[in-house]
Amino acid sequence: MENIITLNKSNIEQEHICCAISDKKCKDSYEQKKQWLKKEFDKGYVFKRINARAKVFIEYGPSENAWLPVHAPNYLVLNCFWVSGQYKGKGYGKQLLNYAIEDAKKQNRDGLVTVVGNKKFHFMSDTKWLLKQGFVISEETTSGFCILTKKINPQAISPKFNKSVHENIKNTNGLTVHYTNRCPFSEYHVKNSLVETAKKRKIPLEIIKLETTEQAQSSPTPATIFSLFLNGKFITTDISVCMDSRFDKIIDKIN
Repeated sequence: MENIITLNKSNIEQEHICCAISDKKCKDSYEQKKQWLKKEFDKGYVFKRINARAKVFIEYGPSENAWLPVHAPNYLVLNCFWVSGQYKGKGYGKQLLNYAIEDAKKQNRDGLVTVVGNKKFHFMSDTKWLLKQGFVISEETTSGFCILTKKINPQAISPKFNKSVHENIKNTNGLTVHYTNRCPFSEYHVKNSLVETAKKRKIPLEIIKLETTEQAQSSPTPATIFSLFLNGKFITTDISVCMDSRFDKIIDKIN
């Protein structure tokens, strides 16, 4: 197996961050993700990946500083967690998850928590796999988002979504997108692909960038990497919907 390395402020400029490695269009977005990581490292955020040019990595950090609308005091929050391609089925997922579990124990945390879909949502972790690793569903929304929890302290409170998640989207006319720089694809595709796609179809578009932890924690969507709404209804976490070639297919499939 490949070695696992930890990115930090000292080595991040020389190391890749897995996604959008060779996507020249997203170069600026890629750098914005690195800048986001640098700031989060100071708040206890962790990024681990295999020492290879691949998408095999995990990101996690303290719930107090999480960019998610979740109430989970004294937990560690899993964010991006991905094992792809030829590295699937070789134990990397369990190895990376174990790092987070051991970190939680060292910090005397009550457990791990993450947000997923009740089925596999794009740009979110694999729900079925996490359930097999001992996570349980703590809460589920009508739009299909779930909180999964793996407790270390059995007496700990169960995490839940913040009140904002249960509030309606204010804009019910056209498209509304919420996003952050947590993903190296989001900035480019929201501000370029989606703008052009909406303009071509003459659909009103409201762009809401979550730029602080506080904004993310009071977000109406649990998917703060990217969430698209149409006329106030949640549509998808799939960033590829921004592209002209994908938009109609995704929207028609959901509707």
